[in-house]
Amino acid sequence: MRLIRRRRHQEAEELNITSFMNLMVILVPFLLITAVFSRMAILEINIPAEGGENSRKIPELQLEVTVRKQALQLRDKASGFSEQFPFGARTDWKRFSDRLLELKRRAPKIENITLLVEPDVDYQSLISVMDRVRSTTISVGLAVEEVELFPAIAIGDAPPAAQQGDGK
Repeated sequence: MRLIRRRRHQEAEELNITSFMNLMVILVPFLLITAVFSRMAILEINIPAEGGENSRKIPELQLEVTVRKQALQLRDKASGFSEQFPFGARTDWKRFSDRLLELKRRAPKIENITLLVEPDVDYQSLISVMDRVRSTTISVGLAVEEVELFPAIAIGDAPPAAQQGDGK
């Protein structure tokens, strides 16, 4: 009988969760604060459809920018216009943007452009070209205004240099 009484009088030990609660108090705000800094910018791009060359209606502009290691080639397939810009440290972004702005003013409804990229062009260079093709800034009096150029970007592989006739 004494054994039964001893068991009844012994209370169950309490679970000590103080250290776990301390961890949660520190961890939850930390995770909430760092979650704000992990945003990603997503850019929607279009991959050219197979057989896109056979379209019946030819738009006013069919712009292509071929991104090579040493040069950018801006072409309009509809009119045959072609211009080459040095690429890399000596890139004249102002002249490139001005030429794109001139083409945009000629056909303001056109938003499509195709980037043809060589495999050895690094990612940061591709992003720089995409940023320049999407928009540019112009001076209007004392103010600076951002103008949208060609936001609908399609990306493809660049043909070999000899095929395009740019000699590089």
